[in-house]
Amino acid sequence: MSNEGYSVIGKRQPLIDGVVKASGAAKYAADLALPGMLMAKTLGSPYPHAKILHVDASAAMALKGVKAVVTGADIPGKKYGFFRSRRDETGLTVKARYIGDPVATVAAVDEETALEALDLIKVDYEPLPAVFDPEEAMKEGAPLIHDEYERNIVAFRGFDFGDVEAGFKGSDHIREDRFFSQGFSHGNSEPRACLAQYDPSGKLTIWTSTQSPHYVRRDLSLVLNIPESKIHVIKPFVGCGFGGKVELYAHEVAASLLSMKTGRPVKICLTREEEISATRLRVPMGVYVKTGVKKD
Repeated sequence: MSNEGYSVIGKRQPLIDGVVKASGAAKYAADLALPGMLMAKTLGSPYPHAKILHVDASAAMALKGVKAVVTGADIPGKKYGFFRSRRDETGLTVKARYIGDPVATVAAVDEETALEALDLIKVDYEPLPAVFDPEEAMKEGAPLIHDEYERNIVAFRGFDFGDVEAGFKGSDHIREDRFFSQGFSHGNSEPRACLAQYDPSGKLTIWTSTQSPHYVRRDLSLVLNIPESKIHVIKPFVGCGFGGKVELYAHEVAASLLSMKTGRPVKICLTREEEISATRLRVPMGVYVKTGVKKD
């Protein structure tokens, strides 16, 4: 097939954002700033599974420069989630389900003060039995991570194609294999960051490192109990995503809540450690395969 006559197919095309990125002029979420902006940091659970009995942030609030603290008790709306059929997240939690699960977020005049304030928050936990293996988690009597999911099974999907039994009957050789993969971080060059601004008219604007501003708006509307028409999600330049920046995350919920509470813009920039421990990973998988083949 000849490329002659085509303006795009088979022709070298300029990378339209190449110059702005190579020159350093591109602005990512962590680069943004607004007048009066606060910086926020989040306290994660040290336990893989625990009830949060009480959060005492009084000492943190007494620290000079601290403007607000929010916890799971401040969530005003409903649970959210990427799939409508299984919404089980609130951003900030009242029951820790993994190490690093966000418990409280502090907004202060700078990041150093916010980090100092985290050490002053006292949390009373009731550690619960945890599960670390999916097959063990699905056994009867296993500790429930989410009470609404029986045997910890969030969903089941079945796909049937062709006559499988006939295929095996006609096979000369049959083998069964088990494969396992580890969880790993998407390795984004840019850790997640966002900047939220809630104005007196009741409108929320959030600049965030995301691949899907529409999902962020939809789920912020649910968890914050704000109409979607009053939420404006702006996607600046994004330093990689690979599918890991599609959903709404706790830092976006927390920044929005803190801006609503303080009336000031609030920015959160995750560290690489937080990126790996408290956001999405490519999940570990167990794969069971039964294969039938002919001699040829």
